[in-house]
Amino acid sequence: MLPFRLTFRPGVPISDQVVYAATRAIVAGQLQTGEAFPSVRTLSRELKINPNTAHKVITQLLNDGLLESRPGIGTVVAELPRATAMQRTDLLGPQIEELVVEAKRLSIGLEDMTTAIGRHWKRLTTPPAGETK
Repeated sequence: MLPFRLTFRPGVPISDQVVYAATRAIVAGQLQTGEAFPSVRTLSRELKINPNTAHKVITQLLNDGLLESRPGIGTVVAELPRATAMQRTDLLGPQIEELVVEAKRLSIGLEDMTTAIGRHWKRLTTPPAGETK
């Protein structure tokens, strides 16, 4: 069983969607440092995706520093890198710009966007009912 949920959306590369879902699970604390990450074979079987796509996902997560390969153990969740707040925020630059452009296109004000972001932040920070962190 996979430690994250995923519903595929058309028009977005499958590998990108799986990387995002795994990253979200790691950042949200659903996957802890040192915890085993599913193998290429498991990802491929559980998600019904090509093994090459599953390999691409794991390679991307390794390159992003979210996973690490441990000889004799396998692939595990890495300790999140210690970066400055500015460095971490800079990584989101393109996504933030895209969000701002879309909000302006829809005539959504800064205050409404801040409120919406706060709601999503809380939803991702608070475990669902019946689950513990």
